Amino acid sequence: MTADILSLPRTALHSHVTHRLRQMLVENQIAPGAKLNERALCESLNVSRTPLREAIKTLAAEGLVVLLPNRGAVAVSLSLDDVRHTFEVMAGLEGLSGQLAAERITETEMMEIQALHFEMMAAFTRRDLSSYYRLNAQIHSAINNAAKNPVLSSTYEQVNARLQALRFRSNQDDEKWHNAMQEHKLMIEALQARQPQVLRDLLVRHLEHKRDVVLAQLQDSLSHNPSHSVAPFKTTRKA
Repeated sequence: MTADILSLPRTALHSHVTHRLRQMLVENQIAPGAKLNERALCESLNVSRTPLREAIKTLAAEGLVVLLPNRGAVAVSLSLDDVRHTFEVMAGLEGLSGQLAAERITETEMMEIQALHFEMMAAFTRRDLSSYYRLNAQIHSAINNAAKNPVLSSTYEQVNARLQALRFRSNQDDEKWHNAMQEHKLMIEALQARQPQVLRDLLVRHLEHKRDVVLAQLQDSLSHNPSHSVAPFKTTRKA
């Protein structure tokens, strides 16, 4: 595997390492507030320090990593107020994306989103959270792209990066995960029907529900780890 990775072109290698490290951060393989151990990560990802450090810089720009003087890179850790404020902004961006997408989406884009939705349903049925989250994120991104507003897209990506890990963990409770899946079904129906206001309202409500779940998880974590702003989460997903 090492030889395969090292033989990749520089651009492809950077993309590969960035993707893997992003996945580790989002899926809580690296806990919020934890220092990124370069030696261990190089061994885990089978790369040298140069592409790893380039990936860390990219993720710092995305908001998943914080670069601290004399401490190196640390996984982002948000306070309760940080989370509330970021979700407020994200709900507005999601709502606007949905409204514009319902007005501007092409048939090809609609079919691609439908295909992603069916794949996501299959991942939910298997209780494959990693695949579900990846497909979920692709759907939200595709709706945002269908809005055809580059300023909105760049702002969306920047703000959403801060919430990726929290959004991933919000599906670890089976009942809440099921509710999120039902909300997605309604979103797809509103998009197919080209209903801008309906889709906007659904997306805003969806983000508000996510916010409530995340804040409840954070409060629970803080009650067990009062010295941390955002401590590692307990898995509450049912078998």
